[in-house]
Order: sequence, then structure tokens, then C-alpha cells
Amino acid sequence: MSLAIRVLVALVIGLAIGLGIATHAIPGLEVMAGIADPIGALWVSAIRMTIVPLVLSTLILAVGGADDVRAVGRIGMRAMVLFLVLLSVAAILGVLAGPPVVAMLAIDPAAAAALRDHAAASGGAILESAKAIPTVAQFVVDLVPTNPVKAAADGAMLPLIVLALAFGGALARVQPGPRAALLGALRGVERTSLMLVRWVLAAAPLGVLALAIALGAKLGLAAIGALLTYVALVSGASALFCVLVLYPVVVLFGGVSLRAFARGALPGQAVAFSSRSSLAALPAMLDSARHRLHLDERVTSFLLPLSVALFRCGAAIGQTIGAIFVARLYDVALGPVQLATIAITSVVTTLSVPGIPGGSILMMVPVLMSAGLPPAGMGILLGVDTIPDMFRTTTNVTADMVVAALLGPRVDPTHSSAPS
Repeated sequence: MSLAIRVLVALVIGLAIGLGIATHAIPGLEVMAGIADPIGALWVSAIRMTIVPLVLSTLILAVGGADDVRAVGRIGMRAMVLFLVLLSVAAILGVLAGPPVVAMLAIDPAAAAALRDHAAASGGAILESAKAIPTVAQFVVDLVPTNPVKAAADGAMLPLIVLALAFGGALARVQPGPRAALLGALRGVERTSLMLVRWVLAAAPLGVLALAIALGAKLGLAAIGALLTYVALVSGASALFCVLVLYPVVVLFGGVSLRAFARGALPGQAVAFSSRSSLAALPAMLDSARHRLHLDERVTSFLLPLSVALFRCGAAIGQTIGAIFVARLYDVALGPVQLATIAITSVVTTLSVPGIPGGSILMMVPVLMSAGLPPAGMGILLGVDTIPDMFRTTTNVTADMVVAALLGPRVDPTHSSAPS
């Protein structure tokens, strides 16, 4: 049985136990709830433990070790700019589409208050930061951490991301010897962090079971309707982004007909939707770029792997909507500054999503923490992530093909100049 199925089964069992606690005073179930609370908190803490070293090492490596991007000159820089533009549009779509839909969810105020109290008891002062909404000026000032260690302890991820990007930029200009030594150490940190994440993910069914018990006990039947709304919202927003943004962009600016691009993107989309893996779809994408879209293989052979490694529009949509959904569950009001923080953090953290099942949801933790929301919400969403992940991955692959079509020069299919 795959991890996704085991996590889903744990979610269903946990919700059933939680609903039993909410509707019937059964002594045995109430004891189980008391046992589940610390287990769920422990699993979330383990996830949080891995996030800071993983994000910092990945982002510093991406910026400080980007020899391959500089080697291709302007095409690499144009690709990174295009990545950031499309990621920003995806995050803005999530911020705009999420609030009006999740506002329609019927969440009992008393249940939401109980969830908040539970999160505050198990997660420290995460929710407290949501009560003090900073001004725009203070938000800008706080982007530069005066004490990175304190920022990490407080869960202030956006300042740490700024530090990582600045550190990586400086590292790229250090002499080759010291630079190579530090890059090697950072690769060790990144791979070790990924191993820790895999260990924590192995315990995901138990952690999700514990979190679902608390959610079901506090929200009752409303929990099921809320989770179904989340699944529909993320899946629908991902599909709309492809239809309303990606396809028009490639037709207007890529010089490709809608029919030709749709045919070229379809093989990779089919693999992505069924496997939930952009990497698994890469061979089909490379083949379509060369034989269906007739793009120069010398460019796409670099550009598409780079896109698969760094560029995840679907994750930007999913993380913003997920954060807004968690805020609604806990009845936390999000102001403009917090919504902007969610959007910015999601754009940057998508560049460091690990290539493992559920990686996009795991990287929602820094997004939640940046807005003062409880990281435990990530565990609940992980349990229903299979369907949204199919749509997010398909969106990722579609965006990768759009970038290739926009930046990859075309060759004459009758006598291609690309190497065979």
C-alpha cells in the first residue's frame, strides 16, 4: 500500500474517531483523544525541525552554485525571470480565489476557538503572531533579520529566505576553492535534511491520524465538508490557471497555435496526472519539445530539466490556498500584509520543494509560519492531498512546457540543426 493511501486511510479513521468523540461521550474514545494530542504535536514538531536546514541549504545551493545557469548566458537568466513572473501570477491567483470561497465554509466559532486553543497549547506562540498585524513599513524592515537564529526560533521564515538568497548571491562571487568547499558542505546538509524528511514522512499515517482525531472532535461533520471544499478549490484553481493564464500566454507570446501546444503538452500532462511526478514526465516533455513543438534540443535539454527542478506553479497555487484554508479553520483573520507574506513566501519556497511525495505540502509549513498560522494544518491537508497533487503536478508540467515554448528557438522539422 502506497504512502498516499495509508495517509488517506489514517485521515478517514481519525475523522471517524473524532466524530465519535464529538457526537457520543464514549470514555474509551476520549482517552484516545488525550493520547493522540501529543503524538500529533510531536509529528508536526519533527516536520518543523527539518524545514529550516532544508530551505536554507537548498536556496543557497540554487543561487550560489548556479554555474550551469550562468554558462548558458541570457537564456538562463530569462528563464529565472519568467519563473518568478509566472509563480507570482499563480500565487496572486491563489490569494484572490481562496478568501471568497473559504469564507463560505460554515465553521462553528466555538469549534474554531477550540482548535485555536489546541494549536496554541501544542504549538507554542505561533498563533500569537497572527494577532499583531504589522504595518507595511514594518513588514519591509522585518525582511532583513537582525538575528537569524532568533528568526529561526520564532518561525519567521521570510527573513530567513531573504538571508539565504543574499548569502547565495555572495557565495557565487567567492573564489572557487572556498566556494566549492562550502557548496559541498551545503549539499551534505541538504541531503541529510531530505533523509530526515523521509523518516518523518514514514510516520505520516500516525501523525495524520492523531491530527485528524483532534480536527474531527472539534469540528464534527463540518470537517468533512471543509476538506472536500479544499480539494475542489485547489484542483479547480490549478485547472483555471492552465486555461486562463498558461495557454493564452504561450499562444500570444510563444508563436504557437493553441492546438499545436495542447498536442505537445499532452503526453507530459498525462504522465504527470497519473504519476504525480514532474520528474517522471520529463522524458515525455523532452520528446514532445523536439518532435511535436520542434524546439531546439540544445536549449530544451537544459531548460526543461531546470524547470522541473525549480519551477512549480501548481505548488504556488496550492500553498497560498492551503494557508488561507487553514486560517479559516482556525478563524484567524488575514489582513493584506499577511496575504502578501503568504504570496511572497510561497513563491520563494516553491524553489526548494523536495522531489518526494507530499513535498509541496511539507513546504507549506514555512508559508503557514510566516503568517502566524499553526503548522498542524499541514498535516490535515496532507491526508487529502492525492487529488490536488494530481492537478498541481499537471499544472507544473504545463508551465514547464510554456517556458520551453517561449524561450526555446524553433528548428525546421525537415532538417533539424539540433543534434540527433
